[in-house]
Amino acid sequence: MMHEKVTGVMIYYYFVCRRKLWLFNNDISMEDENELVQIGKFIDNDSYSSERKHIMINEEINIDFAESRGVIHEIKKSRKIEDASVWQLKYYLYYLKQYGVENIEAKLDYPLLKKTVDVSLAEQDEKKMTEILDNIKEIIQSEDIPECLNNNICKKCAYFDLCMI
Repeated sequence: MMHEKVTGVMIYYYFVCRRKLWLFNNDISMEDENELVQIGKFIDNDSYSSERKHIMINEEINIDFAESRGVIHEIKKSRKIEDASVWQLKYYLYYLKQYGVENIEAKLDYPLLKKTVDVSLAEQDEKKMTEILDNIKEIIQSEDIPECLNNNICKKCAYFDLCMI
C-alpha cells in the first residue's frame, strides 16, 4: 500500500534502515509485540506528564510534546541512533516551516539519561531534506524490498526475525 504522506517515523526509519522503511510503508508492522518498542512507549508516556503531548499534525508529524513558548520535543530511550532522531526533528521543523510556522526551537530528550540535545534547521539541512524526501518516495514506491543491513543494530530491531529468514 503506497502512502503519499511522509511521516516523522518514515524519516527516522530512512536513517535507521531502508528495508524497515519499506516494510513499514507496506503495512508490515512487527513493532506492536516488540519489548524494546514497548519500553520506549512507556518512557514516552511516563515522561513529561505535565506537558501537552502527542500533537498530531495532518497525520504526518506527531510531536511528542510542545512547550507554550515555542519549543517542540522528541523523546527517545537512548542515543544509539541519534542521527536518525535529529533528522526526524529537523523534518518537523522543515514541515512546520512549509506551513509558515517559524522561529520555534526543537529539543531531543533522553529522560533516562537526563540529557537534552538542541536541534536546529540550517539552510543546508533544508536542501538535504528535499533529497531525503525524494529518496524516501523512491524507496516506498519501489516494488523491490531494499537489502537487509545485517549489522549490530539489526539484533534489537522488531523486524529482525522477518529479515533473517
